[in-house]
Amino acid sequence: MAVPDDSVHQWDTILTLDFGSQYTHLITRRLRELNVFSEMLPCTQKLADLKWKPKGIILSGGPYSVYEEGAPHVDPAFFELGVPILGICYGLQEIAYRLGKDNVVAGTAREYGHADLTAKRLDGEGHVNRLFAGLEDHVKVWMSHGDKLVKLPEGFHTIATTQNSEYAGIAHETKPIYGIQFHPEVTHTPDGTKLLKNFAVDICGAKQNWTMAKFVDQEIARIRKLVGDDHVLGAVSGGVDSTVAAKLMKEAIGDRFHAVLVNNGCMRLNECEQVHETLTKHLGINLTVVDASKEFLDGLKGVTDPEQKRKFIGGKFIDVFEAQVEKIEAAVEHSGGKVKWFLQGTLYPDVIESLSFKGPSATIKTHHNVGGLPKRMTEGQGLKLIEPLRELFKDEVRQLGREFGIHPDLVNRHPFPGPGLSIRVLGEVTPERIEIARKADHIFISMIREAGLYDKIAQAYAALDPTKAVGVMGDKRVHAEMVILRAVETTDFMTATAFNFPHEFITRVATRIINEVHGVSRVLYDVSSKPPATIEME
Repeated sequence: MAVPDDSVHQWDTILTLDFGSQYTHLITRRLRELNVFSEMLPCTQKLADLKWKPKGIILSGGPYSVYEEGAPHVDPAFFELGVPILGICYGLQEIAYRLGKDNVVAGTAREYGHADLTAKRLDGEGHVNRLFAGLEDHVKVWMSHGDKLVKLPEGFHTIATTQNSEYAGIAHETKPIYGIQFHPEVTHTPDGTKLLKNFAVDICGAKQNWTMAKFVDQEIARIRKLVGDDHVLGAVSGGVDSTVAAKLMKEAIGDRFHAVLVNNGCMRLNECEQVHETLTKHLGINLTVVDASKEFLDGLKGVTDPEQKRKFIGGKFIDVFEAQVEKIEAAVEHSGGKVKWFLQGTLYPDVIESLSFKGPSATIKTHHNVGGLPKRMTEGQGLKLIEPLRELFKDEVRQLGREFGIHPDLVNRHPFPGPGLSIRVLGEVTPERIEIARKADHIFISMIREAGLYDKIAQAYAALDPTKAVGVMGDKRVHAEMVILRAVETTDFMTATAFNFPHEFITRVATRIINEVHGVSRVLYDVSSKPPATIEME
C-alpha cells in the first residue's frame, strides 16, 4: 500500500490518536520530555489524509465502550502501515475488539486508582517482554476502566496482569503491536515514562532529536520559505506566547515583520506602556499600538455569553489588524513587498481545547485565536494565518524564550488571555467593571510578587462575579461587586490545581482590595481544579 510522505517532518514523530481521554495530551507531553516529538490527532483521522509517516502510533484511552453503537474506532489502514502500535486502556480494547467482538465486556469489578501490576519477562513460548524492559517485575500503575478483556485476541500473548485484569498487558506474537489496560502517561504510574520510552525509542526506533534549538532552526527556515519577500503583521499582547512568536518572526524576516498591539480597553494596569517598552527597546521589534478601546467596549455592551464575548473580540481584533495593512503597506511601498501574513501566538493547548473531536471530546471553549477567527482568515481570503508555536506547550515556549535570551521576567510571566479582562468580568462588560477588575488584579499580583510566590504559581488573576452582594461600610449598607481570586499550579495548562495560599495572605489581599477598590464588598478565593473547572472563568 502507499504510505504518506514524511518529508514534512524533520524529526521522528510518534502519532497519538485521541479517543477523548482527559489524559491524552499527557502522552504527547511525556514523549516530548524524552526529546521524542509526538503529534496528537483525533481518532477520526484517516491515514490517507496524513501527509507524513509516523515512527509509531499510540491509541489513547477514552470514555466510551468499544462495543457500544456509535463508539469511535480507528481507521483500519493504520494497522497495515507496518509501524509499532501501542493501545492504552480504550486503545487496548480497540485492538482486541477489532479481532473479536466478544473479546471486551463490561467488567464485574471496575478498576479505578492504583493497582499492583505483575510484568512477565517471558511468556510460555519464550517471547521477550520489550515493553517492560528495565522495569521491576511488580510495579504500581494507575487504572481507570470499567470494561475489560476477557479473552486474548488471536495471535497475542499476555505480558502483564493485575488481580482484576488477567490481560493488563498484551503483545502480538509476530508484530510490534502492544496493549496495556493502565495509563503510563499519568504521574500516578511512577515508571510510566520509562515504558513510553521503551515503546517510542527502543521498539519504534524514534531518535530523541526533538530540541528547541532544532525547532528554531527548522521553523526559521520554514517561515522564510513560506513568506518569501512578503511582510507579516503580528498580533502581540506582551505575554510570553506572542512575544516569543514575534521574536521568532523577527529572527526569520527582520524588519519585514510588523507587530501590532491593540488596546481593547480590557488590558491590565499600564499594560500597553510596558509592552511598548519591552518589544521596541529590548527586543528591537517594530511595534504599533492601536487604541481601539471604545470600539471594543461599545461592541461588548449587553453581551453576557462567554462564547459571544470571545467571538466578538476575535472578529474585532481581525478588523482592527486588517485596517493596519494599508498603513503599513504604504510605509513599506519602496521595498515592493506586500503584507500578506498574519502572525498569532497560538499554542497546542489552545488547539486541543478548541477542537471538537467527533464523539469522544467536546469543545470546552472557543479561543479568540483559534475558533473565533472570521472565515476569510481560514478560507484563502485576506491575510493568511501563520502560527509558528501551534505545536508547542507553554513550558516549551518558555524554553524557546530562554533560547532567544529573552529576560526571565517576561519568559516566566503568567499567561494573559487575548480577550483580556473581558472574560474575567463575568456578565456584562462595562468600563466601570473593567476598572474594578484591573485595580483588584494589580493588587493581587503585586502582593503575590512581594511574597515571593509569583514563580511558584502558573497563573493568577482577579475576576468579578456577575452578581453583587450586600456589605456594610462606614455603618452604611452597600450593594457592591464580589471579586473572585484565582491562582493555580500546573505544568501544561491542561490540568491544574488551586494554589494553597496561607489563609493570612488571602485575608490581607481581601482587606486591601475592599479598602482600596471602590465598589467591592466581598472577596472570594476559587479552589476549583481543572478539570472540572477551566483556568479562566469564561
